[in-house]
Amino acid sequence: QVQLVESGGGLVQPGGSLRISCAASGSIFSIGTMGWYRQGPGKQRELVAASTSGGITNYADSVKGRFTISRDNAKNRVYLQMNSLKPEDTGVYYCNARLRVDYFSNYVDFWGQGTQVTVSS
Repeated sequence: QVQLVESGGGLVQPGGSLRISCAASGSIFSIGTMGWYRQGPGKQRELVAASTSGGITNYADSVKGRFTISRDNAKNRVYLQMNSLKPEDTGVYYCNARLRVDYFSNYVDFWGQGTQVTVSS
């Protein structure tokens, strides 16, 4: 059983900052890419940022220069530091991890339950 648990969402004013976290636990052999996706009101889920286990990162154009993804591989955690937040950043942010549960398994995607981020004055 694998669990991804997000924390740190909330309400923030435009221009503000927020840091969200995700912890992976359970039967984990190894983790590859970890990332953050979001789904805004009436929108499809989209990739926000991702990081390989080696630290190679990828960002959506809309958040480049404002958001920073980081990982603590020893603790199976991933973080998203969000600065200069805009109302269009509002949405449910989901943690994703591509991981193997044992030596014989392939990489499989796991998802957290989501954390709400609302940017509003």
